Amino acid sequence: MLRTYAAVLFALLCAGCGAPASRQSAPHGAINPASPKGIAASTYRIDASQSELRILVYRAGPMAMLGHDHVIINRSLSGWVRYAGTVPEASFALTVPDAGFVVDDDAARREEGADFAEETPEEAKSGTMRNMQSPAVLDSAEFPEITVRSVTVTGAPGAFMATVTVSVAGHESTLEVPFTLQMSAGRLTASGALWVRQSALGLTPLSVMLGALRVRDDMRIKFRFVAAAL
Repeated sequence: MLRTYAAVLFALLCAGCGAPASRQSAPHGAINPASPKGIAASTYRIDASQSELRILVYRAGPMAMLGHDHVIINRSLSGWVRYAGTVPEASFALTVPDAGFVVDDDAARREEGADFAEETPEEAKSGTMRNMQSPAVLDSAEFPEITVRSVTVTGAPGAFMATVTVSVAGHESTLEVPFTLQMSAGRLTASGALWVRQSALGLTPLSVMLGALRVRDDMRIKFRFVAAAL
């Protein structure tokens, strides 16, 4: 059923676009398109109480009514940002614990509008979560965390782009992520949204009954990461 497939899709997203060499360098550089007065070079930490990663997964096919669209969120995030002075020196890292994912939170579904108006049974929620953590998907017992690390940050205020490496279930890949940045003394807020196609990642969307019930190729990813100065 499509409930199970939503969890699989998340793992596919994090698998990215290939498997480049691992980048494990120590924190360096900064995120600073135009340093506001009063903000000095510093290390910031992700504030989990104000940060969120959200994934929207959609059903498709002539028998789509048999499945569900899903909202998968994670608010148990941690990580750091270095802020020094120029975009090319930007550096950040994010850790996403597998155990922090929540499937179809009622409030989150309401926030996403008509596509997610129907209720999802508790059995479907717990089943999807079990499938996400299984060895076939995130393999949480062996790899309890997903990590994201910056490679480059480019652009100008209102139109930044981060190239990141993503490590999930023992595999490392690359992803291009657009975002906006708000800055004030002691606080950075990065937010954005993007569509990701499975086929663009070299993957095939899951399908059953000869395509009568399937998952749409595209997924919507939304995020808001708030970091506070140490």
